[in-house]
Amino acid sequence: MTRLGVSFKDEDLLKQALVHRSYLNEHPDFHLGHNERLEFLGDAVLELVVTEYLYKAFPDKPEGELTNWRAALVNYVACAQVAEELSIEDYLFLSKGETKDVKSKARQVILANALESVIGAVYLENGYDAARGFIEKHVLIRLPFILEHKLYMDPKSRFQEKAQEISGITPSYRVMEEVGPDHAKTFTVGIFLGHELVATGKGMSKQEAEMEAALKGVEVKKW
Repeated sequence: MTRLGVSFKDEDLLKQALVHRSYLNEHPDFHLGHNERLEFLGDAVLELVVTEYLYKAFPDKPEGELTNWRAALVNYVACAQVAEELSIEDYLFLSKGETKDVKSKARQVILANALESVIGAVYLENGYDAARGFIEKHVLIRLPFILEHKLYMDPKSRFQEKAQEISGITPSYRVMEEVGPDHAKTFTVGIFLGHELVATGKGMSKQEAEMEAALKGVEVKKW
């Protein structure tokens, strides 16, 4: 994985960062464990590096604003995008079922977790400075784009601001479908501009479905 820009003497450490738990269910004799402990470590390193950078680079910004910026940099969608740019998906150890489940939210979460695992491996192999350099190169570089396009706003707020700015319409949400028993419903919600259905989203709650619909709406409208 030359695109990482980091060398590993312990190649098994990097390989383990790419082992999803599902792979071991089908390959119980595999010589490495899954990547969840490395993910735990990498998540902490990622948050510390990003927090330290924002704290030093923006001394006049309040805590709340920096928190939103950090969230935009380290959430699973952002981390999955970085993982895709680094072609991490090509090297993942997944079960046959997970291998087929492409372009789903579950795959995005797996990619995000794998990126955090790789960061954990970089930290163990090469130390904090190397991990910080990796994060600056691949994660923090996205900050100007995030600020320019206000990606630090939650999807509903972002869609509403753009909708009102461009079309003068306040978006509305409508439950299109409810499936499953009361204790485990899945909601499908549509986001509308007037009578126009812009996008739909699914979730285990109406709020989660609305967030996904708004996020897809932003993509549809290219906002």
